[in-house]
Amino acid sequence: MALNPSAKQLSLIKAAVFAAALLPFLWGAWQVVAGVPVDPLEYITHESGDWALYLLCITLAVTPLRRLSGWNWLVKLRRMLGLFAFFYALLHFIAFFWFDHFFDVAAMLRDVAKRPFILVGFLAFLMLIPLAATSTNAMIRRLGGKRWQWLHRLIYLVAPLAVLHFWWMKAAKNNLAQPALFAVIVAVLLGLRVVWSRAKARAAVRV
Repeated sequence: MALNPSAKQLSLIKAAVFAAALLPFLWGAWQVVAGVPVDPLEYITHESGDWALYLLCITLAVTPLRRLSGWNWLVKLRRMLGLFAFFYALLHFIAFFWFDHFFDVAAMLRDVAKRPFILVGFLAFLMLIPLAATSTNAMIRRLGGKRWQWLHRLIYLVAPLAVLHFWWMKAAKNNLAQPALFAVIVAVLLGLRVVWSRAKARAAVRV
């Protein structure tokens, strides 16, 4: 594919990415309606949480992939991918708050305080809310570019917290292979940013 696709090609790419990101939701909804999962609540909770983490990692991977490949147009997909990560995180929260606790805030907060893995997942979700709320061009203009960038660096906290949430949840079942893989992926994606940031700072000092 060309390094700089045409506007029409980019629109097709965006449509394909949108459809691919929405497909897990549609497939999961169909599975629940068809009565396939033995426990629909557990299925919705796990699937939405998994896909929120997948899309967080994919969103974080956009910048390294752009820098390594030279495909600058990838940046135009990042906002949509981030919003889909929030969408699945919201489904994950709704499954917890609605189906598990039937909108009982007190019961939910007791559960959050009692189980650390729920607490870190809840914190990660809360930090995603301002990122999703300020994802529009109008909000970028209102906040100003620098303040918007600083706010959206919360993603660098959200991703490790999401991995920790997943790790502690799986640790109860003594199944850490998948959380370990996600921990490595997030560590690499964030580590690359640290390396590039330090290289940029050294170059600025030399100048």
